[in-house]
Amino acid sequence: MRFRYSLTTKATPGQVFAAFTDVSDRRLEIWRRTLDPAKYEVRESGENWAVVREGSPGVRIWVVLRYEWEPPGTIRWTLVESDHCDGGRGEVLISPGPDGGSRVDAMIDHGRPRGARGRAILAVQRLVGPRLFPRLWRDALDRLATPGPASDVSSRRRGRRRGGRRPRASAPAARR
Repeated sequence: MRFRYSLTTKATPGQVFAAFTDVSDRRLEIWRRTLDPAKYEVRESGENWAVVREGSPGVRIWVVLRYEWEPPGTIRWTLVESDHCDGGRGEVLISPGPDGGSRVDAMIDHGRPRGARGRAILAVQRLVGPRLFPRLWRDALDRLATPGPASDVSSRRRGRRRGGRRPRASAPAARR
């Protein structure tokens, strides 16, 4: 399942980059419509990388992704583990957009489904993802451009494990 999409947002490139790379508890607020707090866990993190378990609310799907980022606007991930497929990667490229906002170009490539359930999940994501994901991401990112608490994206990169414990900064996890 591979697809690409682009979107524009009112958020600045710096706000967008911070939204994708902030793995603190703030991430749950920024991505509140797409990220289930019960599934969210920062397993490890460093200055320009993090290993995070994530899933969307209302569905029984989760992934563990190893994110790596390079300022000012590149975020990549590798799928480390999931409940429905055995491989994947993705990339987000952020560039200045019209009127001081940003352009976000995304590529998602997850494959090697596990069984019928995995094939069904990837098929649905391929069908609805290119239309749904840009809308959900734009909504979250546009909120950052609106004055108020949601626009104050933390510059803190280190997250907290569920239960409030800070993760160990250790060597990067081995890729599978």
